[in-house]
Amino acid sequence: MEEHIVIIGNGISGITAARHIRKNSNKRITIISGETDYFYSRTALMYIYMGHMKFEHTQPYENWFWEKNRIELKKAYVTHIHTDKKELVLDDQSTMAYDKLILALGSKPNKFGWPGQNLDGVMGMYHKQDLDLLEQYSVDCNRAVIVGGGLIGIELAEMLRSRNIPVTFLVRESSFWNGVLPDGESEMINKHILEHHIDLRLSSNLQEIKADENGRVKSVIIQETGEELPCNIVGLTAGVSPNIAFLKDSEIETGRGILVNRYLETNFNNIYAIGDCAEQRDAIGQRRPIEAVWYTGRMMGETVAQTICGNRKQYNPGHWFNSAKFLDIEYQTYGWVFSDKIKPDYQETFHWMAPCSKKCITVAFHKESKLFLGINTFGIRMRHEIFDKWLTEKRDVFYVMEHLKDVNFDPEFYEQYEDMIINYFNSEYDTSLKTKKRSWKRILNLSN
Repeated sequence: MEEHIVIIGNGISGITAARHIRKNSNKRITIISGETDYFYSRTALMYIYMGHMKFEHTQPYENWFWEKNRIELKKAYVTHIHTDKKELVLDDQSTMAYDKLILALGSKPNKFGWPGQNLDGVMGMYHKQDLDLLEQYSVDCNRAVIVGGGLIGIELAEMLRSRNIPVTFLVRESSFWNGVLPDGESEMINKHILEHHIDLRLSSNLQEIKADENGRVKSVIIQETGEELPCNIVGLTAGVSPNIAFLKDSEIETGRGILVNRYLETNFNNIYAIGDCAEQRDAIGQRRPIEAVWYTGRMMGETVAQTICGNRKQYNPGHWFNSAKFLDIEYQTYGWVFSDKIKPDYQETFHWMAPCSKKCITVAFHKESKLFLGINTFGIRMRHEIFDKWLTEKRDVFYVMEHLKDVNFDPEFYEQYEDMIINYFNSEYDTSLKTKKRSWKRILNLSN
Protein backbone atom coordinates (compact mmCIF):
# COMPACT_ATOMS: atom_id res chain seq x y z
CA MET A 1 0.00 0.00 0.00
CA GLU A 2 1.30 3.46 -0.90
CA GLU A 3 2.67 5.55 1.92
CA HIS A 4 0.28 8.47 2.53
CA ILE A 5 1.90 11.90 2.96
CA VAL A 6 -0.48 14.56 4.29
CA ILE A 7 0.47 18.23 4.13
CA ILE A 8 -1.53 20.78 6.14
CA GLY A 9 -1.24 24.15 4.39
CA ASN A 10 -1.16 25.14 0.72
CA GLY A 11 1.30 28.04 0.88
CA ILE A 12 4.72 28.06 -0.76
CA SER A 13 6.21 25.64 1.83
CA GLY A 14 3.55 22.97 1.58
CA ILE A 15 3.18 23.15 -2.20
CA THR A 16 6.95 23.00 -2.75
CA ALA A 17 7.14 19.92 -0.52
CA ALA A 18 4.32 18.24 -2.46
CA ARG A 19 5.88 19.00 -5.86
CA HIS A 20 9.30 17.68 -4.86
CA ILE A 21 7.88 14.55 -3.22
CA ARG A 22 6.02 13.85 -6.45
CA LYS A 23 9.18 14.43 -8.53
CA ASN A 24 11.02 11.83 -6.46
CA SER A 25 8.38 9.24 -5.58
CA ASN A 26 4.99 7.67 -6.27
CA LYS A 27 3.74 8.25 -2.72
CA ARG A 28 0.14 9.27 -2.15
CA ILE A 29 0.00 13.02 -1.40
CA THR A 30 -2.89 14.98 0.11
CA ILE A 31 -2.83 18.74 0.76
CA ILE A 32 -5.36 20.13 3.24
CA SER A 33 -6.20 23.84 3.34
CA GLY A 34 -9.24 25.81 4.39
CA GLU A 35 -8.08 29.05 2.75
CA THR A 36 -8.42 28.52 -1.01
CA ASP A 37 -9.12 25.69 -3.44
CA TYR A 38 -5.76 26.07 -5.15
CA PHE A 39 -2.30 27.43 -4.42
CA TYR A 40 -1.74 31.10 -5.20
CA SER A 41 1.10 33.55 -4.74
CA ARG A 42 0.42 35.23 -1.40
CA THR A 43 2.86 38.06 -2.13
CA ALA A 44 0.65 39.13 -5.07
CA LEU A 45 -2.46 39.92 -3.00
CA MET A 46 -1.65 43.63 -3.04
CA TYR A 47 -1.56 43.71 -6.84
CA ILE A 48 -5.06 42.24 -7.08
CA TYR A 49 -6.42 45.02 -4.89
CA MET A 50 -4.51 47.67 -6.86
CA GLY A 51 -5.94 46.41 -10.15
CA HIS A 52 -2.70 45.14 -11.68
CA MET A 53 -3.75 41.47 -11.61
CA LYS A 54 -6.78 39.24 -11.27
CA PHE A 55 -6.83 36.46 -8.69
CA GLU A 56 -6.44 33.77 -11.35
CA HIS A 57 -3.21 35.45 -12.48
CA THR A 58 -1.69 34.68 -9.06
CA GLN A 59 -2.13 30.91 -9.49
CA PRO A 60 1.13 29.49 -10.94
CA TYR A 61 -0.49 26.19 -11.98
CA GLU A 62 -3.57 25.42 -14.02
CA ASN A 63 -6.37 23.73 -12.07
CA TRP A 64 -5.76 20.45 -13.92
CA PHE A 65 -2.15 20.33 -12.68
CA TRP A 66 -3.04 18.75 -9.35
CA GLU A 67 -5.04 15.80 -10.67
CA LYS A 68 -2.50 15.18 -13.43
CA ASN A 69 0.30 15.00 -10.85
CA ARG A 70 -1.79 12.89 -8.45
CA ILE A 71 -1.80 15.49 -5.68
CA GLU A 72 -5.11 15.29 -3.85
CA LEU A 73 -6.60 18.55 -2.55
CA LYS A 74 -8.93 18.72 0.43
CA LYS A 75 -10.58 22.02 1.39
CA ALA A 76 -10.98 21.81 5.16
CA TYR A 77 -9.51 22.92 8.47
CA VAL A 78 -7.78 20.45 10.78
CA THR A 79 -9.03 20.72 14.36
CA HIS A 80 -7.06 17.92 16.09
CA ILE A 81 -4.05 15.71 15.47
CA HIS A 82 -4.09 12.29 17.16
CA THR A 83 -0.41 11.41 17.00
CA ASP A 84 -0.96 7.99 18.62
CA LYS A 85 -3.39 6.92 15.89
CA LYS A 86 -1.73 8.91 13.05
CA GLU A 87 -5.06 10.53 12.42
CA LEU A 88 -6.39 14.04 11.71
CA VAL A 89 -9.82 15.34 12.70
CA LEU A 90 -11.30 17.85 10.26
CA ASP A 91 -13.79 20.65 10.93
CA ASP A 92 -16.67 18.54 9.55
CA GLN A 93 -15.77 15.85 12.14
CA SER A 94 -14.45 13.48 9.47
CA THR A 95 -11.01 11.92 9.93
CA MET A 96 -8.00 11.30 7.71
CA ALA A 97 -5.16 8.86 8.35
CA TYR A 98 -1.56 9.67 7.50
CA ASP A 99 1.75 7.86 7.46
CA LYS A 100 3.83 11.03 7.45
CA LEU A 101 2.58 14.51 8.22
CA ILE A 102 4.01 17.87 7.15
CA LEU A 103 2.81 20.91 9.07
CA ALA A 104 3.02 23.99 6.83
CA LEU A 105 0.58 26.07 8.85
CA GLY A 106 1.86 29.56 8.06
CA SER A 107 1.36 32.64 10.22
CA LYS A 108 -1.39 34.82 11.64
CA PRO A 109 -1.29 38.56 12.42
CA ASN A 110 -0.27 39.47 15.94
CA LYS A 111 -2.97 40.75 18.26
CA PHE A 112 -2.00 42.18 21.61
CA GLY A 113 -5.33 42.24 23.43
CA TRP A 114 -6.41 45.66 22.22
CA PRO A 115 -10.04 46.44 23.08
CA GLY A 116 -12.01 46.17 19.84
CA GLN A 117 -9.42 44.12 17.96
CA ASN A 118 -12.08 41.68 16.70
CA LEU A 119 -14.56 44.26 15.40
CA ASP A 120 -15.83 44.30 11.81
CA GLY A 121 -13.35 46.31 9.77
CA VAL A 122 -10.28 45.10 11.68
CA MET A 123 -8.04 42.82 9.61
CA GLY A 124 -4.56 41.72 8.73
CA MET A 125 -3.26 41.31 5.19
CA TYR A 126 -2.06 37.77 5.01
CA HIS A 127 -4.84 35.54 3.62
CA LYS A 128 -7.17 35.63 0.63
CA GLN A 129 -9.99 36.20 3.13
CA ASP A 130 -8.22 39.38 4.30
CA LEU A 131 -8.24 40.68 0.74
CA ASP A 132 -11.96 39.91 0.42
CA LEU A 133 -12.69 41.78 3.66
CA LEU A 134 -10.60 44.74 2.55
CA GLU A 135 -12.56 44.95 -0.70
CA GLN A 136 -15.79 44.91 1.30
CA TYR A 137 -14.81 47.60 3.78
CA SER A 138 -13.07 49.86 1.26
CA VAL A 139 -16.34 50.76 -0.44
CA ASP A 140 -17.33 53.53 1.97
CA CYS A 141 -14.06 54.04 3.85
CA ASN A 142 -13.22 57.62 4.85
CA ARG A 143 -9.93 56.75 6.59
CA ALA A 144 -7.86 53.69 7.41
CA VAL A 145 -5.45 53.27 10.32
CA ILE A 146 -2.56 50.82 10.06
CA VAL A 147 -0.97 49.58 13.27
CA GLY A 148 2.62 48.35 13.02
CA GLY A 149 5.53 49.51 10.90
CA GLY A 150 6.73 46.45 9.02
CA LEU A 151 6.75 45.32 5.41
CA ILE A 152 3.11 44.18 5.39
CA GLY A 153 2.09 47.52 6.90
CA ILE A 154 3.72 49.57 4.17
CA GLU A 155 2.22 47.30 1.50
CA LEU A 156 -1.23 47.83 2.98
CA ALA A 157 -0.66 51.59 3.06
CA GLU A 158 0.30 51.55 -0.63
CA MET A 159 -2.79 49.50 -1.46
CA LEU A 160 -5.16 51.88 0.29
CA ARG A 161 -3.53 55.00 -1.17
CA SER A 162 -3.95 53.50 -4.66
CA ARG A 163 -7.70 54.05 -4.10
CA ASN A 164 -7.17 57.51 -2.58
CA ILE A 165 -8.20 56.32 0.89
CA PRO A 166 -6.50 58.51 3.54
CA VAL A 167 -4.14 56.46 5.71
CA THR A 168 -2.74 57.05 9.19
CA PHE A 169 0.21 54.81 10.02
CA LEU A 170 0.88 54.15 13.74
CA VAL A 171 4.49 53.05 14.27
CA ARG A 172 5.67 52.44 17.81
CA GLU A 173 9.36 52.92 16.92
CA SER A 174 10.93 56.36 16.78
CA SER A 175 11.78 55.78 13.10
CA PHE A 176 10.33 53.38 10.53
CA TRP A 177 11.74 49.82 10.79
CA ASN A 178 14.77 51.08 12.70
CA GLY A 179 15.08 47.73 14.46
CA VAL A 180 16.18 46.35 11.07
CA LEU A 181 17.49 49.29 9.03
CA PRO A 182 20.44 51.53 9.88
CA ASP A 183 19.44 55.08 10.81
CA GLY A 184 20.18 56.72 7.44
CA GLU A 185 17.99 54.25 5.56
CA SER A 186 15.20 54.40 8.11
CA GLU A 187 15.10 58.20 7.96
CA MET A 188 14.96 58.08 4.15
CA ILE A 189 11.93 55.78 4.32
CA ASN A 190 10.22 58.10 6.85
CA LYS A 191 10.46 60.96 4.37
CA HIS A 192 9.37 58.76 1.48
CA ILE A 193 6.23 57.64 3.32
CA LEU A 194 5.28 61.25 4.08
CA GLU A 195 5.88 62.26 0.46
CA HIS A 196 3.25 59.68 -0.53
CA HIS A 197 0.67 61.54 1.59
CA ILE A 198 0.57 58.92 4.31
CA ASP A 199 0.05 60.30 7.82
CA LEU A 200 3.03 58.66 9.54
CA ARG A 201 2.82 58.80 13.35
CA LEU A 202 6.12 57.66 14.89
CA SER A 203 6.44 56.66 18.58
CA SER A 204 2.69 56.02 18.54
CA ASN A 205 0.78 53.04 19.93
CA LEU A 206 -2.78 51.85 19.60
CA GLN A 207 -4.77 51.97 22.83
CA GLU A 208 -8.29 51.00 21.75
CA ILE A 209 -10.50 50.42 18.71
CA LYS A 210 -14.03 51.81 19.15
CA ALA A 211 -17.22 50.50 17.55
CA ASP A 212 -20.29 52.14 16.08
CA GLU A 213 -23.83 50.97 16.83
CA ASN A 214 -23.50 48.17 14.23
CA GLY A 215 -20.31 46.69 15.69
CA ARG A 216 -18.07 48.13 13.00
CA VAL A 217 -14.94 50.19 13.55
CA LYS A 218 -15.62 53.90 13.97
CA SER A 219 -12.35 55.20 15.48
CA VAL A 220 -9.11 54.42 17.29
CA ILE A 221 -7.59 55.96 20.40
CA ILE A 222 -3.87 56.75 20.26
CA GLN A 223 -2.21 55.82 23.53
CA GLU A 224 0.35 58.63 23.85
CA THR A 225 -1.99 61.54 23.19
CA GLY A 226 -5.47 60.18 23.87
CA GLU A 227 -6.50 61.45 20.43
CA GLU A 228 -9.58 59.78 18.94
CA LEU A 229 -9.07 59.30 15.22
CA PRO A 230 -12.18 58.47 13.12
CA CYS A 231 -11.67 55.56 10.71
CA ASN A 232 -13.51 52.67 9.05
CA ILE A 233 -10.67 50.19 8.56
CA VAL A 234 -7.93 49.14 10.99
CA GLY A 235 -5.07 47.09 9.56
CA LEU A 236 -3.18 45.08 12.17
CA THR A 237 0.32 44.61 10.76
CA ALA A 238 2.39 44.48 13.96
CA GLY A 239 4.18 41.32 12.89
CA VAL A 240 2.99 37.73 12.62
CA SER A 241 3.11 34.61 14.79
CA PRO A 242 3.04 30.90 13.89
CA ASN A 243 -0.50 29.70 13.28
CA ILE A 244 -0.39 26.83 15.77
CA ALA A 245 -3.23 27.46 18.25
CA PHE A 246 -5.00 24.17 17.41
CA LEU A 247 -1.90 22.19 18.45
CA LYS A 248 -2.12 23.18 22.11
CA ASP A 249 -3.85 19.90 23.05
CA SER A 250 -1.53 17.72 20.96
CA GLU A 251 1.73 16.12 22.03
CA ILE A 252 3.72 17.97 19.37
CA GLU A 253 6.29 20.15 21.12
CA THR A 254 5.99 23.87 20.55
CA GLY A 255 7.65 27.11 21.66
CA ARG A 256 6.58 30.19 19.77
CA GLY A 257 6.41 27.84 16.80
CA ILE A 258 6.64 24.09 16.21
CA LEU A 259 10.05 22.96 17.46
CA VAL A 260 12.16 21.20 14.83
CA ASN A 261 15.73 19.98 14.39
CA ARG A 262 17.93 20.68 11.38
CA TYR A 263 16.08 17.94 9.49
CA LEU A 264 12.79 19.80 10.13
CA GLU A 265 11.59 16.89 12.28
CA THR A 266 9.37 17.46 15.31
CA ASN A 267 9.49 15.30 18.43
CA PHE A 268 7.65 12.67 16.34
CA ASN A 269 9.78 11.01 13.69
CA ASN A 270 6.93 10.95 11.17
CA ILE A 271 5.84 14.60 11.65
CA TYR A 272 7.67 17.59 10.17
CA ALA A 273 7.16 21.35 10.28
CA ILE A 274 8.20 23.84 7.60
CA GLY A 275 7.78 27.49 6.72
CA ASP A 276 6.52 30.26 9.00
CA CYS A 277 5.32 27.85 11.71
CA ALA A 278 8.67 26.05 12.20
CA GLU A 279 11.00 27.06 15.04
CA GLN A 280 14.58 25.83 14.99
CA ARG A 281 15.62 24.26 18.31
CA ASP A 282 19.23 25.32 17.66
CA ALA A 283 20.15 28.56 15.96
CA ILE A 284 21.46 28.45 12.37
CA GLY A 285 24.21 31.06 12.38
CA GLN A 286 22.74 34.48 13.13
CA ARG A 287 19.32 33.62 11.74
CA ARG A 288 16.24 33.88 13.90
CA PRO A 289 14.67 30.60 15.06
CA ILE A 290 11.47 31.49 13.15
CA GLU A 291 11.72 33.06 9.69
CA ALA A 292 8.48 34.14 8.01
CA VAL A 293 10.16 34.58 4.63
CA TRP A 294 8.98 33.29 1.24
CA TYR A 295 12.26 31.84 0.03
CA THR A 296 13.14 30.04 3.29
CA GLY A 297 9.69 28.43 3.21
CA ARG A 298 10.39 27.20 -0.31
CA MET A 299 13.81 25.86 0.73
CA MET A 300 12.30 24.01 3.69
CA GLY A 301 9.75 22.40 1.37
CA GLU A 302 12.52 21.18 -0.94
CA THR A 303 14.57 19.89 2.01
CA VAL A 304 11.83 17.95 3.76
CA ALA A 305 10.80 16.34 0.46
CA GLN A 306 14.30 14.88 0.12
CA THR A 307 14.16 13.39 3.61
CA ILE A 308 10.70 11.91 3.07
CA CYS A 309 11.89 10.35 -0.19
CA GLY A 310 14.81 8.57 1.50
CA ASN A 311 17.58 11.15 1.02
CA ARG A 312 17.81 12.47 4.59
CA LYS A 313 18.95 16.07 4.29
CA GLN A 314 19.66 18.92 6.69
CA TYR A 315 18.08 22.31 6.15
CA ASN A 316 20.81 24.73 5.12
CA PRO A 317 19.48 28.17 4.12
CA GLY A 318 22.93 29.60 3.33
CA HIS A 319 23.70 33.31 3.51
CA TRP A 320 20.85 35.60 4.55
CA PHE A 321 19.18 37.61 1.82
CA ASN A 322 15.84 39.28 1.29
CA SER A 323 14.10 41.83 -0.89
CA ALA A 324 11.09 44.08 -0.52
CA LYS A 325 9.57 47.30 -1.79
CA PHE A 326 8.94 50.50 0.16
CA LEU A 327 6.28 52.04 -2.07
CA ASP A 328 8.35 52.68 -5.24
CA ILE A 329 11.81 52.10 -3.70
CA GLU A 330 13.20 48.59 -4.22
CA TYR A 331 15.20 47.13 -1.33
CA GLN A 332 17.66 44.23 -1.25
CA THR A 333 19.83 42.90 1.54
CA TYR A 334 22.61 40.30 1.42
CA GLY A 335 24.55 39.01 4.42
CA TRP A 336 24.18 40.87 7.71
CA VAL A 337 23.74 44.63 8.07
CA PHE A 338 22.49 45.30 11.59
CA SER A 339 20.55 48.39 12.59
CA ASP A 340 22.25 51.02 14.74
CA LYS A 341 20.08 49.87 17.66
CA ILE A 342 21.56 46.36 17.74
CA LYS A 343 24.82 46.77 15.82
CA PRO A 344 27.58 44.56 17.28
CA ASP A 345 30.83 46.20 18.34
CA TYR A 346 32.78 44.57 15.52
CA GLN A 347 30.54 45.94 12.75
CA GLU A 348 31.50 49.08 10.86
CA THR A 349 29.22 50.51 8.19
CA PHE A 350 29.79 52.65 5.13
CA HIS A 351 26.67 54.56 4.06
CA TRP A 352 26.26 56.36 0.74
CA MET A 353 23.19 58.18 -0.55
CA ALA A 354 22.79 59.65 -4.02
CA PRO A 355 22.27 63.43 -4.02
CA CYS A 356 18.61 64.40 -4.50
CA SER A 357 17.68 60.74 -4.97
CA LYS A 358 16.06 57.81 -3.18
CA LYS A 359 19.06 55.58 -3.89
CA CYS A 360 21.53 54.46 -1.25
CA ILE A 361 23.67 51.58 -0.07
CA THR A 362 25.01 50.55 3.33
CA VAL A 363 27.99 48.18 3.39
CA ALA A 364 28.82 46.35 6.64
CA PHE A 365 32.32 45.05 7.34
CA HIS A 366 34.47 43.93 10.25
CA LYS A 367 36.34 46.80 11.90
CA GLU A 368 39.56 44.86 12.34
CA SER A 369 39.79 42.34 9.51
CA LYS A 370 37.79 44.43 6.97
CA LEU A 371 35.86 41.23 6.11
CA PHE A 372 32.75 42.02 4.04
CA LEU A 373 29.68 41.17 6.16
CA GLY A 374 26.74 42.38 4.11
CA ILE A 375 25.06 45.11 2.10
CA ASN A 376 21.71 46.89 1.90
CA THR A 377 20.72 48.51 -1.38
CA PHE A 378 17.85 50.89 -2.06
CA GLY A 379 16.90 51.80 -5.63
CA ILE A 380 19.92 50.05 -7.20
CA ARG A 381 19.44 46.45 -8.32
CA MET A 382 22.30 44.11 -7.51
CA ARG A 383 22.98 40.46 -8.22
CA HIS A 384 22.30 37.95 -5.46
CA GLU A 385 24.54 35.20 -6.82
CA ILE A 386 27.66 37.41 -6.83
CA PHE A 387 27.19 38.65 -3.26
CA ASP A 388 26.50 35.07 -2.19
CA LYS A 389 29.80 34.01 -3.77
CA TRP A 390 31.75 36.86 -2.17
CA LEU A 391 30.32 36.04 1.27
CA THR A 392 31.34 32.39 0.82
CA GLU A 393 34.81 33.40 -0.37
CA LYS A 394 35.13 35.79 2.61
CA ARG A 395 36.13 38.75 0.47
CA ASP A 396 37.18 41.98 2.15
CA VAL A 397 35.35 45.28 1.78
CA PHE A 398 38.00 46.72 -0.54
CA TYR A 399 37.50 43.91 -3.07
CA VAL A 400 33.72 44.39 -2.92
CA MET A 401 33.94 48.15 -3.46
CA GLU A 402 36.30 47.77 -6.42
CA HIS A 403 34.02 45.20 -8.09
CA LEU A 404 30.64 46.84 -7.49
CA LYS A 405 30.10 47.21 -11.24
CA ASP A 406 29.93 43.41 -11.50
CA VAL A 407 26.88 43.24 -9.26
CA ASN A 408 24.76 46.00 -10.82
CA PHE A 409 21.99 44.67 -13.03
CA ASP A 410 19.93 47.79 -13.55
CA PRO A 411 18.66 47.93 -17.17
CA GLU A 412 20.73 49.48 -19.91
CA PHE A 413 20.79 53.30 -19.93
CA TYR A 414 20.04 53.53 -16.20
CA GLU A 415 22.34 55.92 -14.42
CA GLN A 416 25.33 54.14 -12.86
CA TYR A 417 26.60 55.15 -9.42
CA GLU A 418 29.63 52.94 -8.78
CA ASP A 419 32.26 55.61 -9.49
CA MET A 420 30.46 58.07 -7.24
CA ILE A 421 30.21 55.43 -4.48
CA ILE A 422 33.87 54.46 -4.57
CA ASN A 423 34.99 58.11 -4.62
CA TYR A 424 32.95 58.71 -1.48
CA PHE A 425 34.39 55.56 0.12
CA ASN A 426 37.92 56.80 -0.67
CA SER A 427 37.19 60.15 0.95
CA GLU A 428 35.76 58.46 4.05
CA TYR A 429 38.56 55.95 4.58
CA ASP A 430 41.54 57.67 2.94
CA THR A 431 41.93 54.90 0.37
CA SER A 432 42.66 55.08 -3.35
CA LEU A 433 40.44 52.30 -4.69
CA LYS A 434 39.36 52.32 -8.31
CA THR A 435 36.32 50.62 -9.81
CA LYS A 436 37.29 47.62 -11.91
CA LYS A 437 35.95 47.44 -15.43
CA ARG A 438 32.82 45.31 -15.55
CA SER A 439 33.81 41.70 -16.23
CA TRP A 440 31.11 40.06 -18.33
CA LYS A 441 33.11 36.82 -18.35
CA ARG A 442 33.01 36.68 -14.56
CA ILE A 443 29.29 37.53 -14.51
CA LEU A 444 28.45 34.89 -17.12
CA ASN A 445 30.47 32.25 -15.26
CA LEU A 446 28.48 32.98 -12.10
CA SER A 447 25.23 32.65 -13.98
CA ASN A 448 26.07 29.20 -15.39
